[in-house]
Amino acid sequence: MQKALASNTVQVLVGDNRQVLRQIEPGIVQCCVTSPPYWGLRDYDHVDQIGAESSPEAYVSNLVMVFQGVRRALRDNGTLWLNVGDGYARNGGTGRSGPNALVGNTKKLLQQRNCKVPNCWGLKDRDLMGLPWRVAFALQEDGWLLRSKITWIKKAPMPESVKNRPSNATEDIFLFAKNPSYYYDNQAAREASGANLRNYWILGPDSSSVPHPAVFPRELARRCILLGSQPGDVILDPFSGSGTTGVVAARSNRRAILVELNPVYARQSRLRINQDLQLTMIP
Repeated sequence: MQKALASNTVQVLVGDNRQVLRQIEPGIVQCCVTSPPYWGLRDYDHVDQIGAESSPEAYVSNLVMVFQGVRRALRDNGTLWLNVGDGYARNGGTGRSGPNALVGNTKKLLQQRNCKVPNCWGLKDRDLMGLPWRVAFALQEDGWLLRSKITWIKKAPMPESVKNRPSNATEDIFLFAKNPSYYYDNQAAREASGANLRNYWILGPDSSSVPHPAVFPRELARRCILLGSQPGDVILDPFSGSGTTGVVAARSNRRAILVELNPVYARQSRLRINQDLQLTMIP
């Protein structure tokens, strides 16, 4: 019964989201909460992965295409909550972010593919590329209504040994709406004082043994889901990864559709979601 509950509550679809999203019935999703792979940072070991494009321009273009499919699946009053990371343009060397990042928990280093400053946007060596806003502006131009930028302040950011700029400790979360009239429940998540939630969220990492290189906090997903949907609604994540959005959606009495390119991560997500639901049902 518990396994059946998990499968009925959360669907994990395997494949390229640019194709899989076309198979989802239009207008059934209330809220999309997602974090796509950051450009040039990690290798997810799949030929069709987003984030390994030869240029950041192609990366932005691919994301616009993905979110066209998301917009089709959304209800007219639906919202998109998008977490996107930035990176630095570099000529050679290694770092913690950007097209030549050194990431120890991947099988390959994308720096072997993208080790030169991209020839676009006037980028120079060591330039911060501004990818979150470039994605946001591209989606805005494609028809999305950009409503808010939330700063995620990390309690335990990745340490950096840089000596010529402040260490990075934040990421951006954008709230987009399909139409000017959209569902948003400002009572569902409030400040500790009871005030309206502000546009900066101080969140720590989850303690987790999930075998995935990029897991965002469950509290981040929880806030987006509560603000953007009601119990029983369908939540979508086209970049499922470790399945966090599905776990939180199920715990919040929502249903979820997750799309994952890598079948290994998809299996891990299903296992994690089933285990979480079983634990939730135990008194």
